Amino acid sequence: MGLGIDFGTTRTVVAYADRGNYPVVSFESDTGDLVEWYPSVVAERAGELRFGFDALATLDDPSFSQVRSFKRLLGGKHVASSGVVRVGSTRMPVAELVTRFIAALAQALRTRSNLPANLRSADRLDAVVATPANAFCTQRFLTLEAFRKAGFTVRAMLNEPSAAGFEYSHRHARTITSRREHVIVYDLGGGTFDASLVRMSGTSHDVVTTAGIAELGGDDFDRVLLDLAVERAGVDLGAQPAFVRERLLDRCRDAKEALTTNTRRVTIDLGDAVGDGHGDGQVNLPVNDYYDLCAPLVERTLDVLATVVAREGDAQPGADGLSPDVAGLYVVGGASSLPVVGRVLRARFGRRVHRSPYPHAAVCIGLAIASDPEAGFLLDDRFSRNFGVFREAHGGEQASYDPIFTREMPLPQPGEPPMTIERRYRAMHDIGHFRFFECAAFDDAGHPRGEIAPLTDVLFPFASRLRGGDLDLSRVPVRRLEGTGPLVSERYDVDACGTVQVTLQDLESGFARTHVIGAASAST
Repeated sequence: MGLGIDFGTTRTVVAYADRGNYPVVSFESDTGDLVEWYPSVVAERAGELRFGFDALATLDDPSFSQVRSFKRLLGGKHVASSGVVRVGSTRMPVAELVTRFIAALAQALRTRSNLPANLRSADRLDAVVATPANAFCTQRFLTLEAFRKAGFTVRAMLNEPSAAGFEYSHRHARTITSRREHVIVYDLGGGTFDASLVRMSGTSHDVVTTAGIAELGGDDFDRVLLDLAVERAGVDLGAQPAFVRERLLDRCRDAKEALTTNTRRVTIDLGDAVGDGHGDGQVNLPVNDYYDLCAPLVERTLDVLATVVAREGDAQPGADGLSPDVAGLYVVGGASSLPVVGRVLRARFGRRVHRSPYPHAAVCIGLAIASDPEAGFLLDDRFSRNFGVFREAHGGEQASYDPIFTREMPLPQPGEPPMTIERRYRAMHDIGHFRFFECAAFDDAGHPRGEIAPLTDVLFPFASRLRGGDLDLSRVPVRRLEGTGPLVSERYDVDACGTVQVTLQDLESGFARTHVIGAASAST
């Protein structure tokens, strides 16, 4: 039996494979209740760190600082595995923070969950994990390393909406026919939004295209409700202590998650954040006022969704805007439970909108299905970004651009050798300066445009005189070589998880360096 683990922005959810069933794991909370999630929260006091339920238990203790949604730190364009983040009074590498959280999750699985005893007692926990579809290389690498260092054996990494596609076909197999074999996955989670178009034929899934927004999810809807509540109450939120703001945000999250299609008003307890003259601190708001403020966030998801719908094919779309060969629009992710999301989607796409009965757990259930060899599902996933390199040209005065891996390139299957691209040439400079990056798109001239994420700068000594000792190549001016330079190989490997490794080698001397994109250092 394998685990499917959805490391979420606000909550981490786990399912496991059990003879064709894929139950969601329950954890015992700090109040003794069983809940189907583990809080993605860290708390700090004087260097002491607590995670999950232990961190939530400190919410009313002003001596602790809480950090929620720290997964968003991984999605930053400038985050590296050596990057340092602040948690309360403690500064630590983001890689260490994530690893310690995953280790706490592993401990909770063993000691405070209903996971079967044979899994809880295993030396290592086998898992299939996920990342947002448009996660950069650094986020993928950090996530994989955190799970491995925390004692998990990672069998595969899938994009979150691709995993949800497995859950759809497992639950709604009858809707998929030879005439309707496409499913569009709408995944609105706690911190990110992803959309994917998946072609399904039996147990074979082919991800046609994917798109997303790195920072849009339930957190943003919580903030909208909090801002509305304090505005109506006349409260200056910025004047409140940090622990009070966290407490109020938590109450807004609870109130938002309690909303149903029949709710007409929403009540927020601002408690001790309000002064005299505000009664008992209860703020009662018309729910439609809240939904009106949420509408721009939902519209942003529809703008992205439109790019996925447009890739569906050449068939004439119906009145609902979907092609006849689309089996449905599958709505998953915890934040998709907000009634205004379903209302807008049904108004736009009609009856072909299917909401997962377990929207918060659809991804982890799909991951558990992927971990189950008896299920027989196969996924042809895609590289979801564009990866390239700027290198030195004209004696270091200019940089030339070279695309390496392009968006929607098929990825190898788990267990298969990586996909490899190699460049060979004669070096013309004494130092190669490689600036690796990822981007959303290219312009007509082939240059990167849109969101560009610098990943790693690598300096490689082409001249043998620069290879000894601890020479800092960043302080050495780049010069053209005299005569014929060495024959150089650049080898790029991308694995089934979408992580990239580059090996630079002087083929004549054998001198080489390998760098995993997203890692802190290269090996020689």
